[in-house]
Amino acid sequence: MLDAALFELQHVVDVLLPRYEELAAAAGRSNGPRAGTEEQQLLRALFQRTPCVVALLDPDTVVRRLNFAGTILFGMRAGYATGRPLTGSLAPEVRAAFRSQVAAVARNEGDRSMAVRLLRTPEGPGEPLRATMTALRPPQEPGNAVLTVFHTGGGAFPAHDMLSGNRTWREDEHPVNHTEHQRDCAAAPPARRTVPPARRVPDTPRRVSRAHLAEVTQGAELLDLLDDTTTALLSGPPAGPAADPGTPPASVERAVRVLAGRFADWVVLDEAAPAEKPDPDGHAHGALRRTLVLGPKEDDALAAALAGQDPADCPLVDNAARTGSRALQARPDDMAAFGHDEKGAHFLARAAVTSLLCVPLREPDGPVRGVLTLFRTGARRAFSLAEAGVVDRLSRHLGLALRDTRP
Repeated sequence: MLDAALFELQHVVDVLLPRYEELAAAAGRSNGPRAGTEEQQLLRALFQRTPCVVALLDPDTVVRRLNFAGTILFGMRAGYATGRPLTGSLAPEVRAAFRSQVAAVARNEGDRSMAVRLLRTPEGPGEPLRATMTALRPPQEPGNAVLTVFHTGGGAFPAHDMLSGNRTWREDEHPVNHTEHQRDCAAAPPARRTVPPARRVPDTPRRVSRAHLAEVTQGAELLDLLDDTTTALLSGPPAGPAADPGTPPASVERAVRVLAGRFADWVVLDEAAPAEKPDPDGHAHGALRRTLVLGPKEDDALAAALAGQDPADCPLVDNAARTGSRALQARPDDMAAFGHDEKGAHFLARAAVTSLLCVPLREPDGPVRGVLTLFRTGARRAFSLAEAGVVDRLSRHLGLALRDTRP
């Protein structure tokens, strides 16, 4: 994923950015000094610094712009939010209604206002908000955008702290230099991007980027996690065939238990029975069986329901076992991805899952021997790419352990 992202960024720098600069220069020559530049800079600064939460959305609720207040309320940076549906930050039961209202406003059917609820907030469970929507026609664009203002109450979002610079950042956040960012945004030409384009300065040395303390701390924590899980795998008696196929091998269970609570709120382990011959897709795994479910102690009923679920009825797990592909969902939008219980309630909605990781357990160039699924719920931050990389390494270790302990 990182290689693909770097390739796309290099394509932007080598191809798209020069073309953009040519178009901007041509527009400047044809129009001469642009009138109203100061007014545009003022409006841009007002949009970014207003204490109200303001988002500019496409008819499909995709974020085009999000101001500073919105980044704090929704718990994500503006660059991450741009290009993603805002419904991923809302509770599942209001997403469909919010999509329909935004689409209606974009069709010039009048302004709308509705109550929504966040999936989570920096202070705990999501609370009701008032979303007010109005159509807006951006210049030189054929269709409408939807300007949405979210009204908060009860001090759920301390906007004055952000504006005064007294904002206390959590360890998992990266602080933003608002003054520098505001100056860059004000100087940038109007475009459909939140971050202004980089400028090429010949013969100018690049400024060396230094890792923030939060990044260093997270890296050390992930290294400790990988060390603890590896130690759990290697500790104890030598590996041997497990006696009970309904329970995981002791070494695998010790390693998986390290993740419970500390790294994820829910841990689900599914193992594949040995297959007599590869399936038509070439994967030599048999039927899946659920061998371990770890979750909060106060939710034993949900744990029992997950333990009784047939992994074949779980699309996410079944796809990982068949194709060997990994899944990282920062804000799951499809509540049916992990199946449902006997009453038809979706497990992701019932557990209030806000982020998930699903990785196949396989040795290098070997068959899939199981699937490990991790859930985070409530106000806990979403899984990052760095954390997904650590779990991917751990999955290979677990795959080797299952090869040595399962016939």
